Amino acid sequence: VQLQASGGGLVQAGGSLRLSCAASGRTFSSYNMGWFRQAPGKEREFVAAILWSGGSRYYADSAKGRFTISRDNAKNTVYLQMDSLKPEDTAVYYCAAAGSNHGLRSSGRYDYWGQGTQVTVSS
Repeated sequence: VQLQASGGGLVQAGGSLRLSCAASGRTFSSYNMGWFRQAPGKEREFVAAILWSGGSRYYADSAKGRFTISRDNAKNTVYLQMDSLKPEDTAVYYCAAAGSNHGLRSSGRYDYWGQGTQVTVSS
C-alpha cells in the first residue's frame, strides 16, 4: 500500500483544515488507518485512527471534540477534518495503514506510512 497525504497548509488559530490520504492498491478497505503528527523536536504522536470498516474511531485527548477521522473505501481515501485549530497543532501530519486492529495508538503497529503534510497554525 502506498499512501499520499495532502491538504496541509497555513491557517490562523480557530480555523479548519481537512487532510486527505489517498492509498493505492486494491486492499485499502482491509487496512485500519491512522493519523500521527510530529512537531519539531518532539516525538511522533498519535492523533486518530479508524478501523477498516469505519465502525470504530479513536482519538488522542488533544484531538477529541475538534478532529474527525473518516474514510471512503470506494475512493481509497482517509480524511482528517481539523477544526478549532490551535498553534500547538502545528506539526507534520502523517497517515499510516495497519493490518492489525490492535494497538492503533502506537506507531509501531503500522505497516505503511505516507510522506507527511505540513500543518502550521498561526496565533
